[in-house]
Amino acid sequence: MKKELRQAKITELIMQQVISNQEELIQALRKEGIAATQATISRDIRELHIVKNADSNGNLRYTIFQKPIQTGESRFYKAIDDLVLDISQVEFMNVLHTPSRNANALGVIIDNLTLPDVLATLAGYDTLVIISPNKEQAHHFNQIVNERLKARQADE
Repeated sequence: MKKELRQAKITELIMQQVISNQEELIQALRKEGIAATQATISRDIRELHIVKNADSNGNLRYTIFQKPIQTGESRFYKAIDDLVLDISQVEFMNVLHTPSRNANALGVIIDNLTLPDVLATLAGYDTLVIISPNKEQAHHFNQIVNERLKARQADE
């Protein structure tokens, strides 16, 4: 399995399940049909900036280290600022280009936000396809991203 896909699945598992150690993560990956060695998982944990934090019950669990972001909207804007290079609309879809190996991470962020303009995402190596329910919602999503990209360019 490709590293990017494995790391995207690790990110997804950590966000959806309580995973406290590498063995639990390896087992969760196996249930998903992904075989990985402890050394590989260790490297993935380091590269993905996974840390252990106490949850609301005081139990230690893996989380992705991030600077605190208050709202889903600000998290979405931060992802656009950090990961989107350009966007193009095609009918009811948008195609976003990211730096290499970042399309999956951006897809996870957008999926977790459950935006009304997004029906589904499909991630590749450096390309993310956003499928909207219709052309109008695709256009709205495109406008939001383009406004953010223009603001970023003005700041540079």
